[in-house]
Amino acid sequence: MTYQSPISPGYSWYEDTVGVRPEYPPLDGDVTVDVAIVGGGFTGLSAAVHLAKSGVSVALIEAHRFGDGASGRNGGQLGTGQRAGPEEMEKEFGFARAKVLFDLAEEAKAHLLEFASVNGIEIDFRPGHLNVTHKPRELPEYEEYAATAARFGYPHITVMDAAETAERVGSTAYVGGTRDTGTGHIHPLKLLVGTARVAAASGARLFERTRATGVTTKGGKVQVATPTGTITAGRCLLAIDAYGGELEPATASHIMPIGSFIGATVPLGSDSPVLPGGESVSDSRFVVRYFRRAPTGELLFGGREIYAVKDPNDIHIHIRRQIAETYPALKDVRITHGWGGYVGITLPRKPFVREVMPNVISAGGYSGHGVMLSNFTGKLYAEAVAGNRDRLKLIEDLKIPAFPGGSRFRAPLLFLALNWYALRDRF
Repeated sequence: MTYQSPISPGYSWYEDTVGVRPEYPPLDGDVTVDVAIVGGGFTGLSAAVHLAKSGVSVALIEAHRFGDGASGRNGGQLGTGQRAGPEEMEKEFGFARAKVLFDLAEEAKAHLLEFASVNGIEIDFRPGHLNVTHKPRELPEYEEYAATAARFGYPHITVMDAAETAERVGSTAYVGGTRDTGTGHIHPLKLLVGTARVAAASGARLFERTRATGVTTKGGKVQVATPTGTITAGRCLLAIDAYGGELEPATASHIMPIGSFIGATVPLGSDSPVLPGGESVSDSRFVVRYFRRAPTGELLFGGREIYAVKDPNDIHIHIRRQIAETYPALKDVRITHGWGGYVGITLPRKPFVREVMPNVISAGGYSGHGVMLSNFTGKLYAEAVAGNRDRLKLIEDLKIPAFPGGSRFRAPLLFLALNWYALRDRF
């Protein structure tokens, strides 16, 4: 019998292919450490690794199992730079600051690949990414993106015309885009499982199935309450992102969870015209579609949608429709897995890192760019604990407004916005 996540619908292809997924015990009793971490995704586990390796005592709790949230169920695409493109960042901040933020994100990419290599974590990395559009009027934006990235010292992006796009995607659904040879895609759950293993081996105390019920500060100490014990620490990292609920109000009002759903097909075979170069793809829709071939040939096809999924089997229906729109020849392809999860977004699509109470920092809101940014943010948090907060401050200083109406009205307002943008995507 397969394990079913209590917080995310469906059983993923990642779960079927990750191999051994170790279990960690729940918290049983009170614990005192230097740093408490709430949330066992990429941010929390990365922070735990780097803290423990530097000799800091750390206890991390996860409400469910490691991998039940976005870190273990996402599209696996690394991206380049920040979620907001370099041209957008330059217009807002000027060249110098935008370049620093771009370089920070590129360091995050290099760090992820190096961390996996040094620690013997096989993440199934495959190089290359295609960013494509189905609207001719958007093509100048792709040319600007490539030119700006080159000025930022990133020469790996080239512009594709309609013919090259059709050849590389294996579909005529798009009219152009860019090809990025300096990035790629991974098996995210393998990275997560491996990071947890490294954290535990480094001395971090990891607890699954342990839900935080409250976080308070008093007398220079932070207390994290759970149903089975209390963690007392000098500092706390809230790495809860889209899955924090109402645990901490500032995080809840600044980070919105939206559903993202993926389907996996049977292996397509080496003679399939779909993505012959093995790149991952994301398109220009506001309700973005993202897809890639696994090393074993399966097509992993995802898209954020505005429907509510009550039955995980419904995921197959919607994903099949999207696959058929891109690859008509696959309209009857068998889908073996359908799953979903929740992505934490902010209004400006930039990360939210903030000290939300004394000695308590919350980090999240990676807005679909979290595979590399979340891991690196955990490392930057560990640097801050060690006394160097300069690089974390680069993200903390980003101005992230709360959603209008706070956590109470953010969902209905976003529902209206997504409907509007989904309608625009069709024209």
